[in-house]
Amino acid sequence: MAMAPISKATSLVFKVHRREPELISPAKPTPRELKKLSDIDDHILVREHVHGILFYRHNHSSMINNNNSDPVQMIRKALAETLVYYYPFAGRIREGPNGKLIVDCNGEGAMFVEADTDVALDDFGQYLHPPFPCLEELLFDTEGPLGFLDSPLLLLQVTRLKCGGFVFAVTFCHLMCDAASMTFFLRTLAELTRGANAPSIPPAWDRHLLSARVPPRVTHVHHEYDDDDEHDASDTIPQVQGYFFFGPREISAVRRLVPAKIHVTTSELLTSHLWRCRTIALRPLPDAETRVMIVVNARSICSNPPLPPGYYGNVVVSPVSITTARELTERPLEFAIRLVQAAKSSVTEEYVRSLADLLGTTGPRRLKLSDTFFVSDVRRMGWDDMDFGWGPPVYAGPPEGNTGALSLFVPCKNEDGEPGFVMSVILPEPAMTRFAEQLSGLSDKGVNNKTARSSL
Repeated sequence: MAMAPISKATSLVFKVHRREPELISPAKPTPRELKKLSDIDDHILVREHVHGILFYRHNHSSMINNNNSDPVQMIRKALAETLVYYYPFAGRIREGPNGKLIVDCNGEGAMFVEADTDVALDDFGQYLHPPFPCLEELLFDTEGPLGFLDSPLLLLQVTRLKCGGFVFAVTFCHLMCDAASMTFFLRTLAELTRGANAPSIPPAWDRHLLSARVPPRVTHVHHEYDDDDEHDASDTIPQVQGYFFFGPREISAVRRLVPAKIHVTTSELLTSHLWRCRTIALRPLPDAETRVMIVVNARSICSNPPLPPGYYGNVVVSPVSITTARELTERPLEFAIRLVQAAKSSVTEEYVRSLADLLGTTGPRRLKLSDTFFVSDVRRMGWDDMDFGWGPPVYAGPPEGNTGALSLFVPCKNEDGEPGFVMSVILPEPAMTRFAEQLSGLSDKGVNNKTARSSL
C-alpha cells in the first residue's frame, strides 16, 4: 500500500519575511463580559491550540483580483469586522472559581501577521498534501509553548506568494471551538472579505446547552477517560512519523478482506484495518488491552434542545471500543469493523449529556491514550469551499496528518491526480517498519515508506 507520494515540495526550502505581529480588535464596540465555556469545551484534550492551512492560487478571473486587491489588507480589515460578531475570540481565557475556565471578553484582539515569501504555489507540487515543507515559516506561533491562559485565542498569518497566490494559516484555541465549528468563523471571515454586510449564519454562543445538568446524571461508562499512567513507558522510546496515502486501489484492496454483504463506510473500513495493523506492529502481549477511539461530531445528535445553526463551541466526543490484542489480530477484519461501528453508534444524545455531567462533576479529565489508536476523519470539515474572493483553496485542512496521538484522515490527491487521503502515525521505529510491511501486503507495488523523526 503506497504512502503519500513525496514530491519536490518535501525538499523545498524557503524563508518567509514576517512583519511585526499585531493585535486586531473588533471594528466596533463589543460587550465587555465574562462568558462561561460548556462542560464539553473544558477538558484536558482541548487545552491546546489547533492549526489549519489554506493555499490559494492567483485567480485572474476573480472580481477582487481584477481590482488588484491585496489579500493581506482585505483579510485584515474583514477580521476586525468578523470579531464584532465573534467578539469572544478577541478576549482571553481566564481561570474562574473552582478552576473553571471562562472567557474574558475584553476586546484585546486576535493576532494577525502579514508575511511574504519568494516561492510560488507550483513550487509546492501539483497536488498539495501534508507534510508541508517549512511549515514553521507559514504558521505563526509565539515563542515557546503557546499557553491558553491570557494568550490570544486566534492567530492568523497571511503569506503572499510570488505568483500572486497566498497562504492563509490559522491557529485557534481548541477550548473555544472544534475544527468543524471553526468553519463558521472562517466562512464569516470569507463572506466579509468578499464584501458581505453580515454573516449568512449568525453566531450563537449558548454554551449552557452542553453544560452539566442539575443534578448531574452520569448514565454511561466513558472509557475515553479511564485512568491512565501519566508517564507511559513508550514516551521514552524514540518515535518516528510515517505518512501513508490511501486512494481507490488501496481502499479496494482492504474492502476485499471483508464479505460483500458487510455494510461499512470507507472511514470505518480503514480505521478498523489500521487499528489491526498498528496492533500487530506494536507486538503487545496476547491478552493486553487494545483500544480504538474515534472522533464523532455530535452536532446533529443533540436535539433536546437542538443546537442553534451557528453554535460554534466544541461538539465532538471520543467514544471507545476495547478488546484484546489476540482477539483483534486473530479474528477477521469484520470483528474490528463491528467494534468501530459500535463505538460510533454508542454516541446518542444521552451519551453527550452524560459526558457533560461527568466533566462538570469531576472537572477536566485526561483522555486515556495508551494502547489506543485515536483517529479522526476530517475529510468533510467544510473548509474546501472557503472563498475569500480568489476562488476555492487548492488545499484546505490540517497542516499535518496527525496532531500528537491523534491520526487524521486528510483529503488530498496523489501525484497521479487520484483522490484519496493521507494519514500519519507515530510509532517506535521497529514498529513503524512492521506497520508499513502490514500495509504493503495488500499491494502489488509494495509500500514506498518514508518516515521522519518525530519531534515528540
